[in-house]
Amino acid sequence: MAPCTRVGALPRGLARTAVAIAAAALGVVVWPATLAGAATATATITGGSLAFVSAPPNVSFSDTLDGTNQTVTATEALDVSDATGSNAGWSITATSTTFTTGTVTLATTATSATSTPTHACDAGSSCTLATNGVAYPYTLPAAASAPTATKVYNAAANTGEGNETVTVTWSLAVPATTAPGTYTSTWTLSLVSGP
Repeated sequence: MAPCTRVGALPRGLARTAVAIAAAALGVVVWPATLAGAATATATITGGSLAFVSAPPNVSFSDTLDGTNQTVTATEALDVSDATGSNAGWSITATSTTFTTGTVTLATTATSATSTPTHACDAGSSCTLATNGVAYPYTLPAAASAPTATKVYNAAANTGEGNETVTVTWSLAVPATTAPGTYTSTWTLSLVSGP
């Protein structure tokens, strides 16, 4: 007698494959596609100013005469802030009146910066240190009435952004024949845009 075969039945190997495919299909969960949304972010950044962080400090020289020509020094830290974002560079200019006691004066060339000032970024500022183009020694202009200011230090274009401190070491020439006394001079330091 011939084996009985059901009509529509799959051979045993194909039946197993069909069951496996069906089981796998039942385990797949299809989620509906999520629609993407567009957003715009803006950042408005406004340029600040070019200014000294604090007023230039007073400078004080001290010397004791000993019969020889002497040179005494003093430092002045100039804290510059360039928050303009313009990359225009800047200059520190200086002028002064002659050192005098009221009756005795020092030479109009008595004060100078003989070496290049040092500079460093202020704490908390990722500054672009200035590229200085001023030649040294530099003589501070002086007269009974302060003459035209000249550049004592500068920052070339694309440098000097952020906050940095420029430290100038000033030298004062004191001849052996200088009369003792307290000499005073008025210094004017300015910070201007452009190298």
